[in-house]
Amino acid sequence: MAPFAVEEILGKLGTFLVYLVIGGAFGAVLEMAGFADSRRLAAQFYFRNMTVLKVMFGAIVVAMTLIFLSSSLGLLDYNRLWVNPTYMVPGIVGGLIMGLGFIIGGFCPGTSIVAVATLKLDGLAFLLGAGFGVLVFGETVSGFEGFYHSTSMGRVTVPGFFGVPTGLVVLMVVVMALVAFWGAEQLERRFGDPRDLPRPRPRWQRVALAASPLALAFLTLGLGQPTAAQRWERLPEATRSQLDQRAVQIHPGELIELAQNPAVNLVILDVRDEADYNLFHLSDSRRVTLDEVASGLVSLNLLSAPAGTVTVLVSNDEVRASQAWKLLVAESVLNVYILEGGINAWLERFGHVGHERCVDLDPAQTGSTLRHRFERAIGSAHPSADLDSLSTRGLEYTKKVTLQVRKTRGGGCG
Repeated sequence: MAPFAVEEILGKLGTFLVYLVIGGAFGAVLEMAGFADSRRLAAQFYFRNMTVLKVMFGAIVVAMTLIFLSSSLGLLDYNRLWVNPTYMVPGIVGGLIMGLGFIIGGFCPGTSIVAVATLKLDGLAFLLGAGFGVLVFGETVSGFEGFYHSTSMGRVTVPGFFGVPTGLVVLMVVVMALVAFWGAEQLERRFGDPRDLPRPRPRWQRVALAASPLALAFLTLGLGQPTAAQRWERLPEATRSQLDQRAVQIHPGELIELAQNPAVNLVILDVRDEADYNLFHLSDSRRVTLDEVASGLVSLNLLSAPAGTVTVLVSNDEVRASQAWKLLVAESVLNVYILEGGINAWLERFGHVGHERCVDLDPAQTGSTLRHRFERAIGSAHPSADLDSLSTRGLEYTKKVTLQVRKTRGGGCG
């Protein structure tokens, strides 16, 4: 299933050649669209020539429909694609700065490279200026790093943000693009020079070009995106068998070791009922419901977590944690593990720590219930909840955590 590990398949040289071909094709398309001419690019802002909107919006629509249709058909795992994290306010400010530079210079960084490739001096001047701006930014960003990383929203998408089906968003964007294309042509007729405008296409071509993305959008909406259960069934057998082989259930001692390791970004997710969580939970753990995990809200946050993140799922035993593990692994979240024996086993081992709030084992309780009694809800106030104060001395266990690093590639129209 795509995306494929190109470097592992073709090696570094083969990967570089693929990137070279893609980059050359992208530059050729931009040049054929007239993006090497700063006058045509700047005319966009005066409504005289809307080629920029048509080409870039057209590229967005094509990429969007093919990506999510491929996901619907099970050909692509969308969660493994890199989505730039959103920093709302810095992004708006950066967009305004880039837009101002675009209208003044007539180029963006990408189109200036196309202009240089066609030996245009104004493109070279813009590219040198952009390079100087990058240098100045790199040398001064430490002075406003707080603002640069402010209003972080992580990996956010329109369907996830508004809680609507992905196929519906695809359809709405396609309709919006078609309306924008029609509006762009009206603006060109009103403000543009007829001699600079492209020759109108025959009516049948225009209908076909509009109907094609609409048909793909409706197909994407009808098929829907794969559910967590469907994603789970598509996983390799080696991955799905890890539960039965107990390859992901980690000993309490290893959890303590992870919590005390500064190189690890430990995320502890407690999937128990609120009442049990309030009675007792591990320090720094966060309660989530299985519904929240199934909805994809939890996986979206974990997919944008920094490198070195290890997620440990906790329940009273292992039942709910195993269900949550399947959901997160199906959503391509890496480094997900389960606390062996859950909170019940944890309290049996460490519940005797301290004297003022000791717990008693209640053998009458069975199943996925909390088998320990508390006089009151103490949350993480019990001494055994503080992972930083516990010791692994005398504990024998096999380490199972192996950090995996997500291989991603970022990019854009820089």
